[in-house]
Amino acid sequence: MKLIKETIEEIQYIKESTEDGKKNYFIEGIIMQGDIKNRNGRVYPKEVLMRETNRYNENYVVKKRAFGELGHPQGPTINLDRASHLFTELKEDGSNIVGRAKIMDTPMGKIVKNIIDEGGQLGISSRGMGSLSKRKDGIMEVQNDFMLATAGDIVADPSAPDAFVNGIMEGVEFYYDIASGTWQSQNSFDQIEEEIKQTARRSVKELEEKASVLFDRFVKSLTE
Repeated sequence: MKLIKETIEEIQYIKESTEDGKKNYFIEGIIMQGDIKNRNGRVYPKEVLMRETNRYNENYVVKKRAFGELGHPQGPTINLDRASHLFTELKEDGSNIVGRAKIMDTPMGKIVKNIIDEGGQLGISSRGMGSLSKRKDGIMEVQNDFMLATAGDIVADPSAPDAFVNGIMEGVEFYYDIASGTWQSQNSFDQIEEEIKQTARRSVKELEEKASVLFDRFVKSLTE
């Protein structure tokens, strides 16, 4: 599957004061749009978008694990050291998904708060994994295997020409490694394949030891 990113420029900034005078910062707005050709020439069928939103809500938003980062990462994994906000709500609005996220008091979150205080403009970019299929009209349609990595990262200057037209690393294939529970790039898979080939050239004893390790990893993945 490929890494897919979509950028939305129109988001709202909200500041809410608590009783002790502390300010809470939020961003909210349309996160993703269904059944419409977006700026990247892609269409998300509404049923695909809603199904994945329900899964993401259940597994991440409700469990307070729906983090987003400041800036564009190089893959589908969430880097907690760059986390800046936490999505507290995702809901259906017609064919769109509307979200609300609280800016956290992390190092990256503090940068976002300062940018907001200074009047800076930010965008939000969803990040997911999925396959694309070209329709007869030439539009690329996102398929049923689509999975959100995050409902949105906070990005700067999303309207810059060609900045997010194709997204970062969209040409790279990713696969999910069940044993480690992480997304791996095709480059990582190629390295594993080469390791197996090198092992095959070694002695029978080394090959048996390697096979035992791989088998243990496989059995462990079935029980997790």
